[in-house]
Amino acid sequence: MTALRIVAVAVLYYVSGRLGLLQQFMRGQVTPLWPPTGIALAGLLLFGLRVWPGIALGALLIDVPLGPTTPAVLAITAGNTLAPLCSYALLRRSGFRIQMNRLQDALALVFLGALIGMLISATVGSSSLSLAHALPTGGFWLTWWVWWTGDAMGVLLVTPLLLVLRSARWPKDIPRSGWAEGSLLVAATIGVGLLETFPAPLLFLGFPLLTWAAFRFQRAGAMPCALAVSTFAILAVTRRAGPFAGHTLLTDMISLQAFNGAAALTALLLAAAITERNQTQSKIEEACRRLSEMVARAAPDTDGPPVLPNPQGDGGENGGQTRAS
Repeated sequence: MTALRIVAVAVLYYVSGRLGLLQQFMRGQVTPLWPPTGIALAGLLLFGLRVWPGIALGALLIDVPLGPTTPAVLAITAGNTLAPLCSYALLRRSGFRIQMNRLQDALALVFLGALIGMLISATVGSSSLSLAHALPTGGFWLTWWVWWTGDAMGVLLVTPLLLVLRSARWPKDIPRSGWAEGSLLVAATIGVGLLETFPAPLLFLGFPLLTWAAFRFQRAGAMPCALAVSTFAILAVTRRAGPFAGHTLLTDMISLQAFNGAAALTALLLAAAITERNQTQSKIEEACRRLSEMVARAAPDTDGPPVLPNPQGDGGENGGQTRAS
């Protein structure tokens, strides 16, 4: 079973990496969204440390045709393997739950899993390309920024989606209204995505959709919606269209990643907060129900007439008046 999981992680890492490279803006693994980091971290959270060879193998298969030199390939592979391992260790120490049913779990994933853990891959990768003279003059910090934010976005968008898919159960007896609402949400998300080549104000129509998805469907609806909105934005930039294109590469990347980060955080944090609120409300209702049952069982039987005590004792019909006259 472990061997199969290692192979599965390696295959998913490689396939998602090849798809991610279609969006690259600079040499190598420098894309605004790098899905393999999300797959790697999700694999570690679901299956444990034993699947790390799959991460290393998938990263190596991607790096070999891209790396300028053998030492650079090995260094980039090591960085891409160590980054999710670091994120996994930090999340485990923080008490992270893969159900992500608490706001603190979402915050841990943002700060520990994405922002801190992915510093390793960005630093090692950019340094390796720089030492191999594979970067233009003065391009180190731009490469580092795009690499770090791309890896972080992979964690923020892909890892929660895989975790929720792993634990999701198809609900039974979905009413027609539920199907209609879900279909309308999907259609609206696609419609907003198609507008991403238009002026920037239209892009923010996606945030009401993210809020709607989080309130009605929690993570199961919010995370796919956020991934779709971000993917449409990235595709627009790769075509040099939309409000995030047409400027310098640094300006385009900052604007694009600010939008994608806002979408991911809105979906992730809002869905986690609503899930935690709903669970707390359910626990309160269950406690009230049990308390009501306990009170009902402890209440005296009131079917018959009440029996009142005789304040004058049990001396017969005349009570305590039994003295001789």
